Amino acid sequence: MRHRYSILFFPLHVFVDFLSLNVAFVGAYWLKFKTLDAVGDPPYASIWILFNLTWLAEILISKPYIFPRQLFKAGHLLKKLLVLTAIHMAIISMYWVAIKGYYYSREHLLITYGLFLTLGATFRIGGLLFLKEYRARGYNNRRYVIAGYGKLAENIRSFYDTHPEMGFSFQGYFDQPNSENEGLLKGHFNELPRYVKEASIDCIYCCMPYIESTQLKRIVDHAEEADYQVKLLVDFRGFFSQGISIEYYDFLPILNLSSEVLADFRINFFKRCFDILFASTVLLLGSPVFIGIALATKFTSKGPVIFTQKRYGRLGKAFTMYKFRSMYTGSELILSGSQHSQGKEDPRITPWGGIMRRTRLDELPQFFNVLLGEMSIVGPRPLAEYDVETLMEEVPIDFQKILTVKPGITSIGQVKFGYAVNLDEMRQRLSYDLLYPERRSFLFDMWIIAQTVKVMIQGRGK
Repeated sequence: MRHRYSILFFPLHVFVDFLSLNVAFVGAYWLKFKTLDAVGDPPYASIWILFNLTWLAEILISKPYIFPRQLFKAGHLLKKLLVLTAIHMAIISMYWVAIKGYYYSREHLLITYGLFLTLGATFRIGGLLFLKEYRARGYNNRRYVIAGYGKLAENIRSFYDTHPEMGFSFQGYFDQPNSENEGLLKGHFNELPRYVKEASIDCIYCCMPYIESTQLKRIVDHAEEADYQVKLLVDFRGFFSQGISIEYYDFLPILNLSSEVLADFRINFFKRCFDILFASTVLLLGSPVFIGIALATKFTSKGPVIFTQKRYGRLGKAFTMYKFRSMYTGSELILSGSQHSQGKEDPRITPWGGIMRRTRLDELPQFFNVLLGEMSIVGPRPLAEYDVETLMEEVPIDFQKILTVKPGITSIGQVKFGYAVNLDEMRQRLSYDLLYPERRSFLFDMWIIAQTVKVMIQGRGK
């Protein structure tokens, strides 16, 4: 008989809770009145009966003793106990007010609930510790197999191997044999029905990336007949950082893998309002500074004041980005057409351009890009065509995450790292900028802006 002792847990739990409730009631009566002579007489007899009936009703309605082993933890058990006790107290209080039973001792009732919580918590924690040790020794185990071999299958097995107190005993992998799982399988998918019966398997974990829908359907259809559970594992780990929500279309559940943060209209709306207000203020109040920088750029080297370049923003949309020119005209012919700045020693950068780069003044015209809606004040730096092609080839997944938000005048990567000279530095700056889509908020934007101002004042921009 499979798990012949598990069936006793429910009635034992019910019995102990009722015993704790009645011991608490009688014990509180003795502590309050120093006698038990009238505990079974009116008026306390009626409220004593109501105590038990109320607890019985809560058990029948909420079924508090039915939960999977994964939730069999102290925090979960104690939380349920507190909730049920709070509901019980509320019902008894309403009864007390309804009958105007002011002759009942409030102190007695409080002591009763205090004792009951103490006894209930002690039983739960003691029972939990006993079961964990009991199961860790190999008793009262659930036998499981995994259908579909792969990384996810190894993870679920590793989880139970490191938590023997949960009482799950691994019996083998089942899959279509191939070179990757050679020597690791217990058998083929077709052998599962026979093995489930012979080995008294309690649960089959089906890993969606590695099992076909037809195989899954056979396992589910056979579950009721063979008396085992089917657990479906789907690898959503790559999507959790973006946020997952479930939408119901009538009775049909739809899993929304779009980022809730990025799809939140209010966040985007208020960020856009802030961008417009901030950019307008800078352009209006900073116009004398803009004019001064433009004159200095014009008279220190030949060429246009404004440098324009094609960049790529949110969702890969191309736009023209504006900067104060910091290099000599024709610089693309120097250093064999290098795509990136070579730092302080780059011969293409003018002396005045070097000052602008260190203080980030060359980026100021991008406030016009902000007003046009092509950029934001804070966000990952917009990428040139060469950078896009390189990152798409080297780190396609990370690059796609960057494209989920508008590029910005300043970013974490710009503050912490600066301009990238080569592929390795591009990756390092990208690792900083990848933090933004997940953590963006008004306070985070304010922190990045403050750090940018600090870099400008200190003139330590790279």
